Amino acid sequence: MSNTQLSHSILPISLTAFLLYQCWRLARRPKILHPPSPASLPFVGNLFSIPSGQEHVAFAEIGEKLKSDIIYLELLGQKIIVLNSAEAASDLLDKRSAIYSDRPSIPMVAEMNWAKTVTLAKYGELLRNYRRIMNNWLNKRAVVQFNPMQERQARLLLKRLLDISNQTQPFHAVRDQFSVGSLMLQVAYGYEPQSSDDHFFKTAQSAFEHGVQAAMQTNFLVNVFPIMLHIPAWIPGTNWKRLGREWGMLQEGAKTGLYEWVKAQIVSERIGRNYNPTIRPIAMLTPPIINQPGRTLANFLLNVIAMMVLHPHVQLRAQQELDAVLGPATLPTIADRERLPYIRNLIDEVLRMHPVVPLGVCLPATPKKCADHVLALPHVCFKDDIYRGYRIEKDTIVAISRDPRLYENPEEFNPDRYLDPDVQRPPVFGWGRRKCPGIYFAEDSAFVSAASLISMFTFSKKKNDDGEEITPQIKPKHNAVIVELDHFEFEFKPRSEDHRRLILGTDVNGDQVPST
Repeated sequence: MSNTQLSHSILPISLTAFLLYQCWRLARRPKILHPPSPASLPFVGNLFSIPSGQEHVAFAEIGEKLKSDIIYLELLGQKIIVLNSAEAASDLLDKRSAIYSDRPSIPMVAEMNWAKTVTLAKYGELLRNYRRIMNNWLNKRAVVQFNPMQERQARLLLKRLLDISNQTQPFHAVRDQFSVGSLMLQVAYGYEPQSSDDHFFKTAQSAFEHGVQAAMQTNFLVNVFPIMLHIPAWIPGTNWKRLGREWGMLQEGAKTGLYEWVKAQIVSERIGRNYNPTIRPIAMLTPPIINQPGRTLANFLLNVIAMMVLHPHVQLRAQQELDAVLGPATLPTIADRERLPYIRNLIDEVLRMHPVVPLGVCLPATPKKCADHVLALPHVCFKDDIYRGYRIEKDTIVAISRDPRLYENPEEFNPDRYLDPDVQRPPVFGWGRRKCPGIYFAEDSAFVSAASLISMFTFSKKKNDDGEEITPQIKPKHNAVIVELDHFEFEFKPRSEDHRRLILGTDVNGDQVPST
């Protein structure tokens, strides 16, 4: 990135200081029994021992070679433990969550004043307060109050998609509608954006995007060389400091703008009926983060479409279950979830195959390797520990990969795998005291949105001029905290004229108006 490059005079000084520091550390460090590790080189550690490819495949390959489900990596001085099994992840992140619930310090995030947001806050009293507040309105019983709102939003989404169903390249338009369909602005502030051009929506979206960029290890040299924090802002090559201030001001504007809107609505008694004042503290403390659930839901729904396009037999079977259980051309509700086991299994299989938040770690490496291995939101051990006889040092980053032993034929998309009660559901909401506090809200939104899409539309491969189907390449963009799919081509249309009329005749409050 051009705005992160140091001048020729600063970079050699920083590198020299870093190398001298590493030499000093190596000289005084006692011998410690770490978990198995691939080949290492001085200064760069295991940087060149990581295979290219998707993160879970690369780490599984290393684990197989080392015959271990725990891998130790040291990369440019950063200690990392990768857990390749659900057993190891549960042992450390659940059973020992009291010492494995910290977050890494990310200098660029601190520069833009994001280090105290709920997602990135260090483990302590602040995080406990956040989670206590969020649990009050996102626990299993409390989220039921949001079900009518979630169902209404799903029906509104169907109407918006119907308007763009004739587009020849619908990917970006569909993605925009999914993003605008996020309920978090409405839940937190009583504000409902009407389009992707909405001012508050765009401001929150931009603030979140900047936070994502700042959190990526290799986007800014200061994240790799924290010593650069002490370089004065007036020295050439420190544009990242200016950028951090600008991004910080933007996120502050996202916070205060919406809060002032809420106050104005209360004064004029025009506040929406869905506004919940009990969540104002968390909304004020971390407003840009409320855009994350919208992004994750939008990307999840795009993943659902991708799997339906690639696996039409799965889509047909899901539609048959919906028709058999609910009746033909009937909109699903959240209350129908227990009656639709195949839809539930389909959703879990999409989350397993294409998790929207990766569980790996972005290596501070070359751009090529960083494109393959992503920093999600890893845990950090904040005191020395011993596990299976191995020493895990304080400040070690603990990342979770996908356990290749959990599933038979793991690269096959197969919702029926969950018919076996011994097959574990994918742990997509995290572990321990960092587990997503909005899990119940997210599950409800994912179900009613995905079930509504599949019940009303058919998604299929695009055809060329000769009428032949074109199989799209489904590829994720890895260089992000939230994994998104690259553009792919597809077509979609209402399943029938009855389905089209049902979408048009359904008011946004969920009442199905009989067609004539």
